[in-house]
Amino acid sequence: MGLFKKKRRKFPVDFSKAVKEQEQEPKVKNDKLSKVLVLNIKRFEELFHYPTNDALKFRKLFLPSIGRKATVLFVTGTVNTQLINDHIIRPLIESTQKPTDKSDLINEVKNNILTISGGKIISTFDEAVQILLNGSTVILIDGEQYAIAVDTTGFEKRSISESTTETVVKGPKSAFVESAEVNLSLIRRQLKDHRLITEVVTVGNKAPQEVSILYVNNIVDDQLVENVKKRLSEVNRDAILTLSVLEELIEERPYSLFPSCLSTERPDRTCSLLLEGHVVLLMDNSPDALVMPVTFWSLFHTAEDQFLRWAYGNFARIIRLISLLIAMLMPAIFLAVTTFHPEMIPTDLMLAISGTRERIPFPTLWEIILMEVTFEILREAGIRVPTPLGATIGIVGALILGQAAVEANLVSPILVIVVSITGLSSFAIPDIGLSVIVRILRFGFLFAANFLGFIGIALGLAALLAYSTSITSFGVPFFSPLAPYSPSSHDMFWRSTISRQWLRPLSMNPKQKVRAKPKGDTNS
Repeated sequence: MGLFKKKRRKFPVDFSKAVKEQEQEPKVKNDKLSKVLVLNIKRFEELFHYPTNDALKFRKLFLPSIGRKATVLFVTGTVNTQLINDHIIRPLIESTQKPTDKSDLINEVKNNILTISGGKIISTFDEAVQILLNGSTVILIDGEQYAIAVDTTGFEKRSISESTTETVVKGPKSAFVESAEVNLSLIRRQLKDHRLITEVVTVGNKAPQEVSILYVNNIVDDQLVENVKKRLSEVNRDAILTLSVLEELIEERPYSLFPSCLSTERPDRTCSLLLEGHVVLLMDNSPDALVMPVTFWSLFHTAEDQFLRWAYGNFARIIRLISLLIAMLMPAIFLAVTTFHPEMIPTDLMLAISGTRERIPFPTLWEIILMEVTFEILREAGIRVPTPLGATIGIVGALILGQAAVEANLVSPILVIVVSITGLSSFAIPDIGLSVIVRILRFGFLFAANFLGFIGIALGLAALLAYSTSITSFGVPFFSPLAPYSPSSHDMFWRSTISRQWLRPLSMNPKQKVRAKPKGDTNS
């Protein structure tokens, strides 16, 4: 037997060699600009692999006002060329104003010649490269060891549209797009507070991306902000393309079903969470915002809960809670009742169920698994196919497959009803992450019910509650302010009227605990 034993091939990785190869790559972090214009241009050509890489563009000029040569650099596809022509190149060429302070020539050009705001002085190649890649223009002047960087961003972006995953009947319709600048403007349009802080940090070693950290300074817990910054600084990857990738790198439990961050594409919801003391991350290429910390209630609530009247909003929450329990437990309860506890069903109904199962060749467990997996396949197919066909495939596929399975005696009619109600209930869960959690837990409860019936379901629920109440998100318990209990406006399963929601969740440890003075209370 040993002669026929297949040997496992090994592919050893020489990490020391890989590190040395990386160290041999050109470094620009502390490389200062030179006073010689030609040397600066040559260095930029090396960094951008010019002329093989044709992205870097040069425009050589002569400045009559100061009698020196200059070069304008930008990366094609990232800038607004019309802005460069009108407010940088033309003023530099046509200006005849002599500098009043020749010892500070760079600032003279930036302040008195250029007709565009947002310029800054840079001194290293590292700063220049990052600024160029982010859509700015760099101006080099012969004889000066500093350069001028001007914001001329012109990335293509789609227009603002309605939210596709967090739709509402009543309330704002705008949603985030793939531009962090536009997303920030949408937030500031709604939350007009001078204490809304925006800090920019960089993540990624080889292809850095700017991440904007947003928080309301007089509300948020300083320790939470420092915790978020610390985790961002510990990210060690060559490139971070989207917030979805960044979320997994900064969260506490990457293998857990329960998330540590909340993803939303609604500016109004983002603003309401900022006013509770949360921290928000924005990044280019991501049409959403990343909110931290997250609790179960932020996954369970929708933006429309506050837009509707008190009775309507609470009624929607009750329906949503019922849907969550049905989506998670309905197949397991059906299996437990029909297999272990048939005495719980009325006799006539039990006989009817037994009659429909006389010719079914599979046990109830495999019958449910067959239908559940088929439903999940239909759900994924409806998402992946083109939009006009998605709804058609879901409806036609469910009708045809369900009817054919019943006529072929593969499943019983009552089970088709159970799986259909379960699937519809899962669509009523507002957050995509929570919906996926429920869909996965459904199979866990199904196997628990197959072994111990209702006892298995009870043990599974106990284990689920014990685990979910023990985890935290950036130091905040997942089920707070309910477990552990802390004062709040009781906006959990049941919400009060807006006038009575005057207390922020103290589990967030906000600096300002009170939103406004309680109605009718003169002592607060």
